[in-house]
Amino acid sequence: MTQPTFTSVLTVAVPVTDQDRTKELFETLGSKTIFDRELQPGFRWLTLELPGGTATLSLILAGPELPTGIDTGVRLSTPDARAAHATLTGLGLQVGDLLDWESAPLMFVFRDPDGNRFYVTEPYDSE
Repeated sequence: MTQPTFTSVLTVAVPVTDQDRTKELFETLGSKTIFDRELQPGFRWLTLELPGGTATLSLILAGPELPTGIDTGVRLSTPDARAAHATLTGLGLQVGDLLDWESAPLMFVFRDPDGNRFYVTEPYDSE
């Protein structure tokens, strides 16, 4: 048997106009900066580790080929969607309705200061 080509998702890059502003937001939400360096003039790579997660978020400077206001496709997990919804609303972010369906865990969407869409959900019930 051959070794697997890929073993996990390491990071997801999200374009932002102000890396420090978005870094501060995610640190307020419990993330920790694990990498912050200018790799070449004008190109800073900033990576945040989410508490308890294995994948990270990398905040990269937006540009013509990397616009903001995107649907990131990123699904963030939380043990308490109601509390997370209240926290993000309290921070003044654009937060969607808390979806409370019988057949799925609590979930909602929010947009960061650049309008990038993130999804938040409680863990799935495996039963």
